[in-house]
Parts: sequence; structure tokens; C-alpha cells
Amino acid sequence: MKQPFVTIAMPCLDEEAYIEACVRTVLAQDYPKDRFELLVADGMSMDKTREILARLAAEDPRIRVIDNPARIQSAGINAILAEAKGEILVRMDVHCEYAPDYVSQCVKALERTGADNVGGAQRARAKTLFQRALCAALDSPLGVGGAKYRSAESEGFVDTVFLGAFRRRVFETAGMYDPKAITNEDAELNQRIIEGGGKVFLSKDIVVHYFPRGSFQALAKQYFKYGQGRARTLLKRGKFLSLRPAIPFLMTVSGAALLLTSPFQPFTPLAFAAYALGTGAEAVRVGRELGPLGVPLVWAMFPVVHVSHGIGFGVGLVKYTLARDWAPEPERLSPRDTDGSALTPEPQAT
Repeated sequence: MKQPFVTIAMPCLDEEAYIEACVRTVLAQDYPKDRFELLVADGMSMDKTREILARLAAEDPRIRVIDNPARIQSAGINAILAEAKGEILVRMDVHCEYAPDYVSQCVKALERTGADNVGGAQRARAKTLFQRALCAALDSPLGVGGAKYRSAESEGFVDTVFLGAFRRRVFETAGMYDPKAITNEDAELNQRIIEGGGKVFLSKDIVVHYFPRGSFQALAKQYFKYGQGRARTLLKRGKFLSLRPAIPFLMTVSGAALLLTSPFQPFTPLAFAAYALGTGAEAVRVGRELGPLGVPLVWAMFPVVHVSHGIGFGVGLVKYTLARDWAPEPERLSPRDTDGSALTPEPQAT
């Protein structure tokens, strides 16, 4: 019995330093070579990415390159969906390392669980002391709020996963990716899947690693954008599947309120001392094996992550309340033609 045909979807933009190694990792997957294709949606790269992709595509007909003039990852994946041949779509990002059986395990998990989307944990891999400290911080419940998709040992039905592998019919029913979503597009899609009665499964057998940010500035920018994306999802969907995404915002607002009212009440020093002691104790717990600089690095990362995410969430609430940029209904993929011809999305509602 033949394995399901898989389309591997990879958005990219200006990735000349990483794209070839990543593509060759994909081509070396242990999934049957005649049962998958790799579609790369390039966001009109200005470096040598397109030149490298053209050479790789000339070497292997399984590789196809699609233009993504919108440049946003979610729009790129939608462009891939419009031309995908696969019964299953496996999303991959360039800045990750994939186990050789990554695709095989995704397909097995879909078939074993009956889920609409499956994925692995968001495992971090570090090259520098800063990245090792950040990995420790993100392994802590204080860093990620107990998100299961951050735990390599967790398994079961969850609200979201890292990247994801989808049955094609998901995009016919729940809709495609939000093409305007710069961040949080995966969690927003998973929320639509679950709200529609579908299931998302986290498998510890699906192994992928990513490389975290390398400086406090980059970390703050990342979590500010995450916060904005979370706020946009809240306004668009009207609710979260759990309170976890709003906790940094609530903490930041509470901290600001305590500072503003500190002349009138005695609790501000106590609250900030409790936060410092709690994060400090957790920094010792998760960072003590990193050497003398590890603990203070981890300790400093907690407020950077919390406050950046919280401020981004607040900015996002204001920004997207004033100017909503999403369609009333998600764009859906039309059912596959009986002759197996290319797929075309249905027009968006206006």
C-alpha cells in the first residue's frame, strides 16, 4: 500500500546562508522519495536565495519554487496550498534542524491519532551562552506559561503545536492561513480547527530543533511581535482557548498600575520584590548548570520576555481595534478536482 503523497511547504526570504543545507536535509528524509514534493515560497529574496533554489530545482524535480510577493510566511504557505499535490501538507521553516524521520513521524501521527494537525515540541538548540540561557528560560513554566508544545516529553491533544502537518481537508473546512498574520498564524489556524470540532496532536516522536535569538534586543523584538500577534488573534477570534497568552499583558498592566499608584499604597515594593525573588529562584533552578553567568542571564530574560510580550499585546489591542486587517471569513481551499488538477482557493467573503 502506497504512503500518502506529501507536500512539504517551506516559506523563505533572503536565506542564502541557510537555504541549501535545509533543502538537502528535506531531500534526505526517509519518507519514500517518490511520495513527496518540496514547494518553496520565496518572498522575492534580494540575495542569492533564488539563484540557489533554481540550481537545486534543476538537480531535483521534486523541488518547485513559487513567488510570494506578499513576503509574509502565512501568505507564502497559502500560495503553496494553491499548487500542492499532496494529501498531507507538512510545514517546514528554514531555520530549523529536522530529524531524518520527521516527515514519516508526522504521517504516522496523523494516521494513528486521526488528528487534523500534528506536530512536535518546539525544541531549542543553542550555539552560544546566551542561547543556552534562553533555552533554560524557555524550558521554565515562568518563561512559556506551561505551554505543552515547548515540552519534549509531552504528548496528547493540545491547543497548538510547532509548525504542523495537516490533512488537506483542514484547509477546505477551517480555512487557509491568515495571509495578513505576521506572527501567531499557526495558533490562530489551530484555534479555528479546534473551534470547528477538529483536533491538534502533539507527538514526542516528531523531532525538530530551532535556534533561539542571540541577544536581548532580538529577544525583546521577537516577543513584542508575538504579543501583537496574540492580540490580533484575540480581536479576530473573540476569545482564546486558554488564558495563557494574555498573562504577560495582565502582569505588565498590573505592574504599571502598582507603579502609578505607589504614592497611595504600600504594596508596590512587596509585589516587585516577590517577582524578583520568584524569577530569581527559578533562574537558579534552571540556569545553575550554565556557569557563573548563566543564572543572571536567565534571571534577566524573564522580565524581557514578560514585558516585551505584554507591551506588544497592549499595542496590538489598540492597533488592530483601530484598523482591523482581516477578512470576515477565512479563505478556504476548494475541494480537489476529480482529475487531480491543481488546487485553487475559493474567493474570500467581502
